[in-house]
Amino acid sequence: MIPAQAVEKGWGRVDEQGLLFEYTIKLLLLAGFLELVLYRLVSRLGMHLSKVGEKYEWVRVTFQVLSSTGFALLNTVALLIFLALLILLFKKFGLSQPGAYSSLLMVSVSLLLLLTVAYLVFPPAMLGSVAYNLIAFSVILMLVVQYVRTHRSPAQRAFMLCFFLGISGWLYYQIVSTAYGMFGQYVAPPIVHEVNRAGEALMVLASILVLWAYGGAGFFTKNKRQRRRVLTFVAVGGTVFFALLFLDYFLGLYDEALAQNVRKAGEGISWIFQMGMGYTFYLPFALYVTGLLCWSYTVLKLTTTGQMAGYGVGLIFLAGYALQLSHLTLMVVLGLMLLNLDVRRKAPVVREESEGRPLVRTSMPLVDQKS
Repeated sequence: MIPAQAVEKGWGRVDEQGLLFEYTIKLLLLAGFLELVLYRLVSRLGMHLSKVGEKYEWVRVTFQVLSSTGFALLNTVALLIFLALLILLFKKFGLSQPGAYSSLLMVSVSLLLLLTVAYLVFPPAMLGSVAYNLIAFSVILMLVVQYVRTHRSPAQRAFMLCFFLGISGWLYYQIVSTAYGMFGQYVAPPIVHEVNRAGEALMVLASILVLWAYGGAGFFTKNKRQRRRVLTFVAVGGTVFFALLFLDYFLGLYDEALAQNVRKAGEGISWIFQMGMGYTFYLPFALYVTGLLCWSYTVLKLTTTGQMAGYGVGLIFLAGYALQLSHLTLMVVLGLMLLNLDVRRKAPVVREESEGRPLVRTSMPLVDQKS
């Protein structure tokens, strides 16, 4: 007999899905980052500096070029998201016997894609927006349930549940506010602002927990170089956190006028990020910077090793908190699908018996040999 033993084998590397999918995801992550910086942030900064642009022509031309480049990147990102989702759907539909849950999930994602294309041709009214957000919420919920079922790590489950509750705060705000407007109710819906603020706080917390879920293995590694990198990151991050946390207090002690100017600059930054990503910065600024550092470190660590989770984590946070554009919603869906691909599967390993192995093993010699 040849015994077979099942061992866990890593799966979900980006280079295991084919060259087309690999380069699509890599290009999407890069283009998504540039689109965030050049279109959703820099274009808002140009609006904030409109008076400076009127005074200096080169400032106006620079921001116009950057905004045009960002808008072109937006279309590129949207096309890459569609391509990546279609590749994943074709792969899943090609399975011989997909389960009922997987079939329902694939149909829901396909419906969301079809609605996105239809709404590009025929812009939706309030009812269409509510229906789109409800379907998006259902797809995200199914992907989160699948993630929790396939990932047993408490850190990963805590991160995913925190992210889901956070993004649900924005979807609740959008769905309920639009529904109230559709029925002619121009008053604030119940606890809509409180849920929106709680969702933002949970999104910031999720961006911090992602280091614990995916990037924290370096704390316990025996590799001295990796351990040194982690300690350096913790030292730099901790210094930045406490410096930003008490910056306003120390500036007030040094010069109140300087502290006031820094506060006004902070308000301008918060306005830009609110318009571009949906963050209002009502929490201490140090928490947002900490989340950015933890997210950046985790994405860089995972993508350099080719793990699918790095691209998934990168996309769900590049979309931001306010999913104001349809391609941002699809970016979150694609990111969650990539995270679900980053699982461990069991592969059978066959161990062959050696030909010269005796059938009967004896511990004592058959004949006592004496000199």
